[in-house]
Amino acid sequence: MKIGIIGAGHIGAALARKWVKLGHEVVIANSRGPDSLRALAAEIGATPVTVEQAARGGEVVVVTIPQRAVEDLPKNLFAGVPSDVVVIDTGNYYPSRDGGISALTGGQIESEWVSGLLGRPVVKVFNNIYSQSLAEKGTPKGTPGRIALPVAGDPPDARAKVLRLVDELGFDPVDVGGLEESWRQQPGTPCYTRDLDARSLKEALASADRSRIPEYRKAADDAAKAFFEAQKKG
Repeated sequence: MKIGIIGAGHIGAALARKWVKLGHEVVIANSRGPDSLRALAAEIGATPVTVEQAARGGEVVVVTIPQRAVEDLPKNLFAGVPSDVVVIDTGNYYPSRDGGISALTGGQIESEWVSGLLGRPVVKVFNNIYSQSLAEKGTPKGTPGRIALPVAGDPPDARAKVLRLVDELGFDPVDVGGLEESWRQQPGTPCYTRDLDARSLKEALASADRSRIPEYRKAADDAAKAFFEAQKKG
């Protein structure tokens, strides 16, 4: 399969590395241009390209950048890209990093906001797992305690393709439903960064309370700030 990745941070690099090992043809892009990615791409076995080329990189395109950066992507980035190309959103909104985004603080679901900016349906996945877990903790299907990942998005056939990719990467895919349900896996919710198996993940998703999204978000944002402060000191 041909896969385009927009964003070369921890999640983007982990996905690129794993997909290349699985035999997929991967192109990767960032905001600084292909030259800045040549060393990483050579190490992984991916091809460095422009953001526009990555959006036309194949059957699946992954957008894995800070939430605020979605607004800075080229306008009409997906214009002319076939409708059957699946767009994955891995992003999360952290106010301390991304600033105030009124639509999100006003209650809009994060990936619905992203979908609106991109002008494309998206599938939400890979946002509730640390990059190290994504890189190192995949296991064969049927392994006891296998980590599960939630997948929410539209349309159903796009979601089904992503469910298969998650399984191939070594994680049990859990179908959350349409994009309107993706709030259940946003930062701070009960399933967030906990490396749960399928049964526990389903319980965590069901226990999420939409009225508590501001509380969930603040807890995740506070934890992220503390983590980055500790990194600076260390």
